[in-house]
This record gives sequence, structure tokens and C-alpha cells, in this order.
Amino acid sequence: MLKQEHFIHQVYFWLNNPGNENDYMALLKGLEKLVKIAAIQQCHIGVPHTASTGETVEGSYSFSFLVVFTSKDAYEHYLQDPIHLHFVDTCKHLWNKALVYDSVGAKPV
Repeated sequence: MLKQEHFIHQVYFWLNNPGNENDYMALLKGLEKLVKIAAIQQCHIGVPHTASTGETVEGSYSFSFLVVFTSKDAYEHYLQDPIHLHFVDTCKHLWNKALVYDSVGAKPV
């Protein structure tokens, strides 16, 4: 189980050309390079599960990128890491939409 201090960073990408194998592979390789950033504690690169059905299941994205950091400070380091900056510079032309969901552990009120 994750600690409340953990910072979760989740990004969903929609490719400009979802059927283009070269674009798909370029974004996948770019995401795989991000995993080398030291600030990352855990990481998962995913694609929509084809068997998922139901009105609450969103499956129109091309890739999901889930990252766990030990703290918000670690996340801030990740954002400024040269590997991350290079990823954005070299891959941003591949997607037409990226949604980011960041969260921390819920605490009792």
C-alpha cells in the first residue's frame, strides 16, 4: 500500500495518428526513457484494455503513464529532469491531447 505522502502522477495521451505504427512506437520509446529518471519510485506504461466495457470505462486514449513518487518534491525534480524535458521536446508533436491527473493520499477530515 502506498503511503499518504506519495505523489501519484497519471497522464493519458491521445496520439495525433492513432493508427500510425511509427508514431505509436516513438511515443512508447519516449515513455520508456522516462522510466530511467531517478526520482521515479514506481512506473507503469499502459494501453486501453480491449475487453473493458461499460459506460464508465474510458478507452479512447492511446497510452497511460502512471508514476509514483515518494513526495511532491521528488515529482518537482522529475519535471525538471533533462530526460523529462527532452521527452516533452521530442515527443509533444505525437499527441493531440494529454490529460494529467495528480493525487496524494486522502486524509481523514
